[in-house]
Amino acid sequence: MPRSLKVRQDFIEKVKLAVRRNGFPSQQALAEELGMARSTIVNFLTGKPVDRAVFVDICQKLALNCQEIAEFDMETPLVSTTETQIESSRNYRDLEETDDVSTFIENKEPLAHICAVEAQVMDFAFYVERPPIEERCYSEILKPGCLLRIKAPWQTGKTELMSRLIHYIEQKEYRRAVLNLRDATQEDFSNLDKFLQWFCTIVANRLELSISVEEHWHKSLGNSKIKCRSYFEKYLLPGENPLVLALDEVDRIFPIREIASEFLGMLRTWHEDAKTRQIWRQFRLIVLHSEIYTEVDINQSPFNAGYEVILTDFNQEQVLNLAQKYGLNFDTTKVTQLMATVGGHPYLVGEALKQIEQQNTTLEAVLQTSYTVWGIYSRHLERHWRNLQSNAELARAFEKIVLANTPVEFSSELNQSMAIKLNDLGLVKLSRNSVMPRYELYRKYFRDRFQNLPK
Repeated sequence: MPRSLKVRQDFIEKVKLAVRRNGFPSQQALAEELGMARSTIVNFLTGKPVDRAVFVDICQKLALNCQEIAEFDMETPLVSTTETQIESSRNYRDLEETDDVSTFIENKEPLAHICAVEAQVMDFAFYVERPPIEERCYSEILKPGCLLRIKAPWQTGKTELMSRLIHYIEQKEYRRAVLNLRDATQEDFSNLDKFLQWFCTIVANRLELSISVEEHWHKSLGNSKIKCRSYFEKYLLPGENPLVLALDEVDRIFPIREIASEFLGMLRTWHEDAKTRQIWRQFRLIVLHSEIYTEVDINQSPFNAGYEVILTDFNQEQVLNLAQKYGLNFDTTKVTQLMATVGGHPYLVGEALKQIEQQNTTLEAVLQTSYTVWGIYSRHLERHWRNLQSNAELARAFEKIVLANTPVEFSSELNQSMAIKLNDLGLVKLSRNSVMPRYELYRKYFRDRFQNLPK
């Protein structure tokens, strides 16, 4: 039974070009962004079979049409787990046998439908709710002019929660457009005018509208923000049903100050407009971010408006729930053992459970090498390490924290602003006057890395 897809030979060059077009300088950069092995990306780009879930995820990241470029691999029934395993916050799993791809072939179901069904099932099959977060989000998104901000560190479930929200509003027949700002290229970020044209174009594309953004820009008066607003008011907002716009990885825009302040201020203005203008009551905005952009005036910032959702770690009950979803015979003792190393971090917990289930190993074996370069968290830890190495002041502050055996109090050598940045990255846990590593995994791994740096 074929469970994999591959890129059609006549589209190989197109998918290779898509890597650079989407701002990835190398195959390795794309692999790291998706949390996959480089070999998986190479297989995809060279037309070799990869797991169907992997295929869908790469297509989404590269803005490729899954239906157009894919063909079923009829010769390789199942691609190696180690070759196609995704190391990201999503927990992918094969569909039940009743949803096998052969059923869709017999019914001549379009491949696009298969991709959509699989993505939804795989996203939700291992989703663990964190009450009352979901219900509150469902309530907020129904409010006219809603601004919903989902704040959490990398790989802690922001995108999964957004997917649940999108599924919820689809049942309400709302219109929706989902944008990941990492899909924009350096050229798109070259100036505010180009970025806002890209922004309008992608939203229109998601809504399957054919109204030319370029033509609107040419005919309209005013600056680029006015043109962007008028495009929304003329073509995107009008309709019987509300429009939900979800912006993922908003942090991507923060380093580009000349665009970030104007764009974020514009979003805040749109939210405020819903209080006085009927057409903007149709607009609902979801913003996903890890940090708060502080360079914009507080009265123009979207980060102190609307409703903020701060995602928390899983508790013991939720970790046990996830273990049961994987079919593992876990009890409170095993959950406590796992959480002593990785806390309730959704990705770290999920990876351990997935490894135990897929590789038929034990929790003890997984934890024994968890903080080493050959452990299951190596890429996750390496990415945090690279981020730290790009900011010497932040690295020094974290070094002081992980080398200490007790919580470190704030001082001139460890000021509160540094601790907050480390907290936004998910590396530390804050208390009123002190800070400590967020998880034992981080303490062990980064202590070794700092101690082994050349003196």
